[in-house]
Formats: sequence, structure tokens, C-alpha cells
Amino acid sequence: MTTTLGTLALKLADQELSAERLDVCEGAGRRYKVVPSVVCSMCCLFGIIYCFFGYRCFKAVMFLTGLMFGSVVIFMLCYKERVLDTQLSAEASVGIGLGIGTLCGLVTMLVRSVGLFMVGLLLGLLVAVAALVGMEELSDSPPRSVWVPLGVLLGVGMLFAVLTLQWQRLFTTLSTAVFGAAVITVAVDYFVELLALVLYVYERLKAAPAEPACWMTWVVLGVWPGLALLGVVVQWKVTAEGYSHTKGVREGCPEGPHENEQ
Repeated sequence: MTTTLGTLALKLADQELSAERLDVCEGAGRRYKVVPSVVCSMCCLFGIIYCFFGYRCFKAVMFLTGLMFGSVVIFMLCYKERVLDTQLSAEASVGIGLGIGTLCGLVTMLVRSVGLFMVGLLLGLLVAVAALVGMEELSDSPPRSVWVPLGVLLGVGMLFAVLTLQWQRLFTTLSTAVFGAAVITVAVDYFVELLALVLYVYERLKAAPAEPACWMTWVVLGVWPGLALLGVVVQWKVTAEGYSHTKGVREGCPEGPHENEQ
């Protein structure tokens, strides 16, 4: 399972990298299109909010997480499989995915345990992706079976989902910071080397043999942990300090009548 951003990035990569992407290691120029550039710019702004204000915007994070997972899964099912003996177009698949994804978002926002489970699952998937990249680069004989990435994604994802249910504040902060940093990194990757990092990670998910990555790819990848750490510090010390997602008010503030009723 991938995120909405990953699906969008792969679609952009198919359009942009087939004949237009030139290797940044060779110092060549690049050509960009307006729509992908605007989308990546908007994703960058979204990533900043997610990274530095994720826990403070708890309800919005729950809704967006459910929307993302629901829309991606339904889009992939509708676009890749035949529905009622009819092959749906990409536009129809997107519409159905957004509709069902909105319902999933409402469920994750209204049912806190479901939302926290999905937030933890998202963090686990991102950690698993990082682990797969590390296995490829550090192992002398990395596994080439597709079951290895699948097992790592499911195992680590479920582990962090359960941990998030146990330590809600900590892992919600970690998840939003890591995911927001990942979104910003993908946007930077497009403007620096036209999603070369995204394609490299996609090959790791398929357990395909790795091609030598450009040094610039590793520089862009280094943005991810740096921003994630900065996002955790900013949320913990500034934007989320004293805030409780269970009450929705600042801890230590005078209790109102609605809190006494609880």
C-alpha cells in the first residue's frame, strides 16, 4: 500500500521521466510542466503544515489520513481491475476514490481509535520504506523476492499502528512530522531531479535490482530525516505544547462547563 502522494508522484514520473528527465549528475538542464510544478508546490505547503502543526490539527490529520488511505486503495482497485465488466477511466476512478475516501476520512475523524490506528500504520509504512532502502544499500546480497518488501511493510506498519494506540500523543507527533517531511522531500525531489528519488524507492518496493543512485539523490533523501527531526522538536516544544487531543483545549486552562460534563 502506498500513500496518495506516492501514487501521484509515480503518475508524474511516468509522464516526465520517460523522455524529458536528464541526469543531474551530468549537469544537464531540465524541463518542467506547469501542472506538476503547481501540484508539488501545493504538496510542499501541505507538508509544512503537517510536519510542524500535525498534532495541533489533530482532527484534520485524522480526516486527511483516512481520506488518503481510502482514496488510494479504491483508486487502485477501480483503475487496475474491471468493475462490472467495465474498465473505468482514470477520471472515474479518481471520483469514486475521492468519494469513498471522504467516507473513510469521516470515520477516522469521528472514531478516534480508527484514526490513530491509521496514523500509526502510516508511520510504520514510512519506516519500512526507509528500512528497505537501507537493506538495499548496506546488504551485500539484498533479497529479490517481492514477499520481503510486502512482509516488512505489513509487519512494521502493524507494529507502529499498535504502538500509536498505546502512546497516542508521542506517535501522532512522530507520524505527522515524518509524513510531512516525506511530502516536502518528494516535492523537493521533483524540482531538483524530477522524482528520481521516488523512482528509486519504487524499485525497492518491487525488490528490483538497484541502479547506482546520483549523489544528488542522497542529498535530497537527507532532507527527510532532518526535517522530520525538526518537525518533532517544533511540535513538542511550540505548536503542540500543552495541547491535548482528548480535550481539544490547552492543558492547565480553566475547565469549562463542557469539560465538567465529561
